[in-house]
Amino acid sequence: MPEKIRKTEEEWKELLTPEQYSTLREKETEQPDSGKFYRFDGDGVYACVACGNRLFRSDTKFDSGSGWPSFWAAVSDDALETAPQLATLGERTEVTCARCGGHLGHVFDDGPKPTGLRYCINSVSLDFVPAGETTEGKATPEKTAAG
Repeated sequence: MPEKIRKTEEEWKELLTPEQYSTLREKETEQPDSGKFYRFDGDGVYACVACGNRLFRSDTKFDSGSGWPSFWAAVSDDALETAPQLATLGERTEVTCARCGGHLGHVFDDGPKPTGLRYCINSVSLDFVPAGETTEGKATPEKTAAG
């Protein structure tokens, strides 16, 4: 299990861009079809932009047609945490980073085999680490206007 990271909200505001903060800490959702990783197709690992925790491998990414990057499995059983979340359209399951608790998106049971899951994740919550590189040193995202 990844070591937990705990920060105050002020520390998160200093570390993250405003868009990252609103998504990861305030559970906002980016607009569909707008995220940098929605149509991205690279070989590597998607990690939490806030803490560098490895979340999804690129070979589990698929085009769900939802407007957000979608994955059918996490890197490991302890990479993510899930919890029921009440929403305007009913209950759904929130997905958070097991290391820092950042909101990533939601998981649904309408995904492809072998898991039948669709992790629908906000691009702004993710960083991409190309195959052969490490997430070391990626735990502190640069605060830039581009996010």
